[in-house]
Amino acid sequence: MKWLLAVLMSAVTGLSMAASPTPLDDSQRIVLVTGSTGGLGREVVRALAALGDHVIIHGRDSGRGEALATEINDAGPGSARFYRADFGSLDEVRMLASEITRDYSRLDVIVNNAGIALIKEPVRRLSKDGYELHLQVNYLSGFLLTDLLLPLLEKSPAPRIVNVASGSAAPLDFDNLMLATDYSPWRAYGQSKLAQVMYTIEAADRLSAKKIVVNSLHPATFMDTGMVLEAGITPESSVMDGRDAVLQLVNGDKVGNGQFYDGLEPSRAHMQAYDPAVRAQLWEVSQRLTAGAAPVP
Repeated sequence: MKWLLAVLMSAVTGLSMAASPTPLDDSQRIVLVTGSTGGLGREVVRALAALGDHVIIHGRDSGRGEALATEINDAGPGSARFYRADFGSLDEVRMLASEITRDYSRLDVIVNNAGIALIKEPVRRLSKDGYELHLQVNYLSGFLLTDLLLPLLEKSPAPRIVNVASGSAAPLDFDNLMLATDYSPWRAYGQSKLAQVMYTIEAADRLSAKKIVVNSLHPATFMDTGMVLEAGITPESSVMDGRDAVLQLVNGDKVGNGQFYDGLEPSRAHMQAYDPAVRAQLWEVSQRLTAGAAPVP
């Protein structure tokens, strides 16, 4: 596999980020926030580090990621480390999971925040794996990464998964999951976010025996992030509103399990998310797609 070869070459040439687990204070939580070099994710890692957590920063831009890690490490009391990976490539997701597993002996929280919203692009785009790009970046890559990191989560005394979804939802059609026909960017975005919510409910049930708490949320409507501004949308809320909503699911004592939140309040997602048969089908399809099977139509 390409990802395995890359890991082996990295180890041989000394280009890997570390050769042994990162030394941490036993009292520090270790929190991975994907898509955290800007926008909502950046403010989440800053806030968690200010509480004393060790944050794993992820993104595609090494310059921004390393700068943010330096900022956090200089400010304290928490600490940070950056890892680069493009969620448009499942091989890079696998390599990211391999690097984190190499460098850490446990993981306490995963915040699946990485996402795209190519609202101004009317033409369907595919990932390096041949999948509709919103579905892969917003959902499938997080599904795969979380699955690969479950052994580290299981070593935490209080593991949590937080999926940053959206109130936007488009029902999944498994006969046209890659939107080869009737494509629209809003539909692509909406189904990828609904898939996150479905995964949350299903994972909460499947992982309950492992004491892993899984929740999802719509953090805030049209926050003043670069993604919203680039789409030409007038912001309706602050990224700090979304940050506080995410932090509640990371830190809160009474957030439940398998819940969908609208901001700070429990809410109801699209009705398709509550169909057990559809959720089970999505899980099976997700496992197949992330295992390297050919794209579905």
